Amino acid sequence: MPRVLYIDDDEGLRLLTSRRLSRRGFEVETAADADSGVARLCEGGFDLVAIDHYMPGKTGLDALAMIGAMPSPPPVVYVTGSEETSVAVAALKAGATDYVVKTVGEDFFDLLASSFRQSLERQALVAAKDEAEQALRASNDRLAAMVKEANHRVANSLQILSAFVNIQASAVGSEEAKSALRDTQQRIAAIAQVHRRLYNSDDIASIDMAEYLLPLAEELQATWSTPKSPRKVSFRADSVRLKTDRAISLGIIVTELVGNACKYAYRPDEAGEVRIHLLQEASNFRLSVEDDGPGLDLGAKPQGTGVGTRLIRAMAQSLGADLDYGPGPGARICITAAL
Repeated sequence: MPRVLYIDDDEGLRLLTSRRLSRRGFEVETAADADSGVARLCEGGFDLVAIDHYMPGKTGLDALAMIGAMPSPPPVVYVTGSEETSVAVAALKAGATDYVVKTVGEDFFDLLASSFRQSLERQALVAAKDEAEQALRASNDRLAAMVKEANHRVANSLQILSAFVNIQASAVGSEEAKSALRDTQQRIAAIAQVHRRLYNSDDIASIDMAEYLLPLAEELQATWSTPKSPRKVSFRADSVRLKTDRAISLGIIVTELVGNACKYAYRPDEAGEVRIHLLQEASNFRLSVEDDGPGLDLGAKPQGTGVGTRLIRAMAQSLGADLDYGPGPGARICITAAL
C-alpha cells in the first residue's frame, strides 16, 4: 500500500483526508505545517507527498522548495483553491508532478487519489527508464571494452605476423621475393596502425586520419630510408574522421603510393621526398601523394609485379573514390571520396 504524507494546516481536513484515502488504498500520515512535514519526510518511508498551498509560516511553495532540495525527493501533488491557477502553475514549475483543486465532497478525494496513482505510475516509468538507460550504458561500456581488447589483440597478432614475414624475407635469396615480402609487411603495418589507434581511442567507430596517417608516414620514412638514399615522407592533413574500414582502405592506398614513389621515383643513390596531403573539401576528402621524380607513364608496363597498382584501384573502389593523376614536377596521384 503506498504511503502518503499529507501536509495541511486544517486539522479537520487532515483527519478526513486520512480516512477517505485509506478507503481508496493509501496509507496516510499527516503534518500541520511545512517544517514538521519536511522533517517527517526526511525520516523516509513515504512514496508521495501532498501539500496544501496556504499554511501558517511557510507556504506550500516553500515546502516544495525544501523537498526539491532533498537528495531523492518523492513526487509531490500540490493542492490549491479553485481560483489559484497561477499558484498551480508556479508549483508545477517548481517541481510538483500534479495539482488538485480543493473542493467540498467526495469528488475532491477521488481526484486526489487519481492524481496520486498517476504520479506514482509516472515515477515508476521514470525509474524504469533510468534503470534501462543505466543498464544500456553499462552494456555499451562492456561492449566498448571488449572491442578495445579485440583491437589490442588484433594489433598484437598483426605485429607477430609482420615479424614472421620479416623472418621469411631474410631467409629468401631472391630480391624480387624480398621486395614482395617487404611490401606485404608494410600493408600489415598499415592495418595494425588502425587497430592500435582504436585501442587507444574512446571512439571505436571512426578514426582521426591525421592522427593515424602521421605515424604511418613516419614508419614508411624509416622503412624506405637508407644512409645512401634517404627518403623524406612529409605529411599535412586536415582533421578528417573516417569509419574504421574506410580508414584501413585509405591507409593501404597511402602505403602503396608512398612505397611506389620511394622505389621508382628516385635512383637508389639519391635522396628523395614524398609528400602526403589530406584535405577536407565540403562533404568530401581529397588525398594526394606526390614526388619529384620523372613522373608517370600510364601506358608503360609496370616496373614491379603490379600488385600494388591493383590494390590501389581495389581500395579506391571500396571507398567509392575517384582516382586521378594530377600535373606536377613528378608523379601526383589524387584520391577524392565522400566522407
